[in-house]
Amino acid sequence: MSAVLNQPPSAPVAAPLHQPSPGLWTLAWRRLKRDKIGMTALVVVLFFLLLMAGSYTGLVAKNWSKEVGVSYANPSFMAGAENLEAAQAAQKDTSAKVPFVDLSDIDPLAPKYEEWAKRTAEIKITDTPRADTLLFGGDKWGRDVIQKAIKGAETSIFVGLIAALLATIIGTVLGAISGYMGGKTGDFLEWFYNVFTSIPYILLILAFAAVFKRGLDTIIFILAFTGWTGIYRLVRAEYIKHASREYVKAAQAIGASHTRRMFVHILPNVSHVCLVQLSQHVVQFIKAEVILSFLGLGVPVDSVSWGTMLAEAQSELVIGKWWQLVAASVSMALLVTAFSMLTDSLRDALDPKIK
Repeated sequence: MSAVLNQPPSAPVAAPLHQPSPGLWTLAWRRLKRDKIGMTALVVVLFFLLLMAGSYTGLVAKNWSKEVGVSYANPSFMAGAENLEAAQAAQKDTSAKVPFVDLSDIDPLAPKYEEWAKRTAEIKITDTPRADTLLFGGDKWGRDVIQKAIKGAETSIFVGLIAALLATIIGTVLGAISGYMGGKTGDFLEWFYNVFTSIPYILLILAFAAVFKRGLDTIIFILAFTGWTGIYRLVRAEYIKHASREYVKAAQAIGASHTRRMFVHILPNVSHVCLVQLSQHVVQFIKAEVILSFLGLGVPVDSVSWGTMLAEAQSELVIGKWWQLVAASVSMALLVTAFSMLTDSLRDALDPKIK
């Protein structure tokens, strides 16, 4: 008993260290994970992005331009349906062969013609057999519609992403300068903004597309140069609100430059607005690219996008060939719907008022 009493007192248990509060992005990710619709939309968007990357690297849809089937090849589930267009094309190829005509009386080289014709007949022409049906049908030239839709997704998504990124950068930089600096600089940028918004958006895009040469870089430039206005307006309002706050004045007191205050101190606090606007503009620019390509002002002739597929489908619907229209429209609808729902979920997740 005395031994127990003589033991030294045990050391006090250390208090647990203070855990830092989670930041804005951590809280936003937690809220997004609880949103089932948002996570489903994120999975669909990531799937399309993987398809785009696989198409760009050649892992999928590498042979989209090869004529693997007959003209307007039926889908596999319509294997027994008649394909009159393919039969007519085959009949034309057969009738195009001109028989040998004896011209020995009027042409001294006529005997050589006969010899050359026999040699040509002996040459074995290897022609790749074409399938009568494809998984989801073929187009006029026998190209697989599914591979065309994947390749078209690469073009449309690439244009939408890059153009939206450039438009976000332009709108953010101009909005930051206008909202933070104010004065004559802000007035000039406001005048420049009003000039762009005074012209209807679709007419402005069509005007630029009609002037410049067709190409992916041209489409990206047109969409980025005409689509920054909405981002500019929101970012400018946020910078006006944040420019007079205490943390910005504290940065000014320690000697931080205007550029550092704008893009190091204020920008992280308004980045959620830029992110939401970026996702919204991706959807808008994908639809704009499809419209331009549908009207013949988009991607070059040797490329394919969802817009060019829809343009080709116009004449195909007259003869009852609907599968290219369905492949392009369903792919675009899935991506645009998923991106729109993801944008709504991001807006809710990044809202600090929602707990």
